[in-house]
Amino acid sequence: MKLYEELKWRGLIQDVSSPKIEEMINDGKVTFYWGTDPTADSLHIGHYTNLVLARNFKKHGHNPILLVGGATALIGDPRGKGERPLLSRDEIKYNFDKIAAQVNRITGCEIVNNYDWTKDIDVISFLRDYGKHFTINYMLDKDKVRRQLEFGLSYTEFSYMLLQALDFKYLYENRGVTLQIAGSDQWGNITSGIELIRRTLGEEAYGMTMPLVLDENGNKIGKSEGNAVWLDKDKFSPYKMYQYLINTADSVVIDYLKKMTLLTPEEIMDLERKLNEKPELREAQKALAFEVVKDIHGEEEAILAQKTSEEVFTKGYSEEGMPEFDLDELNLNLMELLVKMQIVPSKSEARRLITGNGISINNEKQTNPELLITEELFDSGKLIISKGKKTHIKVNLVK
Repeated sequence: MKLYEELKWRGLIQDVSSPKIEEMINDGKVTFYWGTDPTADSLHIGHYTNLVLARNFKKHGHNPILLVGGATALIGDPRGKGERPLLSRDEIKYNFDKIAAQVNRITGCEIVNNYDWTKDIDVISFLRDYGKHFTINYMLDKDKVRRQLEFGLSYTEFSYMLLQALDFKYLYENRGVTLQIAGSDQWGNITSGIELIRRTLGEEAYGMTMPLVLDENGNKIGKSEGNAVWLDKDKFSPYKMYQYLINTADSVVIDYLKKMTLLTPEEIMDLERKLNEKPELREAQKALAFEVVKDIHGEEEAILAQKTSEEVFTKGYSEEGMPEFDLDELNLNLMELLVKMQIVPSKSEARRLITGNGISINNEKQTNPELLITEELFDSGKLIISKGKKTHIKVNLVK
């Protein structure tokens, strides 16, 4: 299966501006770019298919350039929901640095900032060199602009497509970029760049879009929808991402495996077979969660997230991040231990809690308040005291 056919099979191609793109992808060495605006300090899972695509292209000898729009983020892309709040230059710079580091770590691809080539263009030159080539009718015909008109559209956001067209022309002339790839909602901006290159240079450039990542209800996954799964581990931990993905619905998990992982078609088809035969085992979901967390955060974090998830499933808790208590004496009874740990204020309260099935040791219910805490109860020098289903404390034996 050649690359273009594989991308079609994975569902990563929606629109193409020319049939020539298939030949370019299969047989040539293409320099292409994909862009995102640093309107937040992290990308999210909705962006992730773009990063996987870039890695796939790079693996096949193509040259991906990832544009983080320090200039376009200052303007705002019409989104059909009212205008975006304007961010300060300092906020944009901070977000750019965070996203650039994130993208570089995940893909190793070159990153450029469109602020570098737009900051010195004066307004008269911008209007004459770029605005002159687009009619109002042409711009109003774009879907994103039409949708935004219902909410009101400032001239600032109306100009966004001109800046993106400028980007394509600049990268075409200065970096040999012949193809722009983006989500399907960017088709109007891509074709504006193609048109600008044709009108000013008399040459042909190309565009391709990818379907947006949708959940099982057909809703877009992303920041603007309020359901972002952030790629930054401080905003969304590897374990939390693993849990999110392992709970993927059967109806979309194979689609996610195709779009979000570099597993081979054979591996994915095998997981699809297992899903159809024994969906209760959730093999496809486990593979998706592990592969995505591994690619974003590294194999060590993926293994830890997997282990933590399995612990929670089997025990109802995980030792990862659990509060700890150091015990320096033995042969006290369970009531005394609970008081010593400040789980309860008194032995009488401890007795009521224990006899009421409220206390477990190492995931086993304990109903004897007089149970002696001996060394034999400890597993590798520790035991887990659980109060109900939500309070779990690791007790370390200190000699």
